[in-house]
Amino acid sequence: MRILTLVMVLIVLALQYRVWFGEYGARDIRELKQEVLRQQEANATVAQRNQLMYADIEDLRNAHEAVEERARNELGLIRENETFFRMIPREHETTEESESPL
Repeated sequence: MRILTLVMVLIVLALQYRVWFGEYGARDIRELKQEVLRQQEANATVAQRNQLMYADIEDLRNAHEAVEERARNELGLIRENETFFRMIPREHETTEESESPL
């Protein structure tokens, strides 16, 4: 009877070892769940970026102002008979002036 009990305990321990530490065990499941969470976060980021791109595409298809704004800002284009003025902020003559107390 003791041998049978000992064998049963050893079998249960062997099965428990496989559940906790073996291939496809609890550790692997935990790692896979973390990987799924990371992938869901990455997917959410990409989905948000895609929504912005879809809105931009819709703007470009329907609004001529959006196309004109893109041409001006990204390509530097101007209309015929239009004068372009670029305003450049004046830099401080010395950095000491901006650092000195009044």
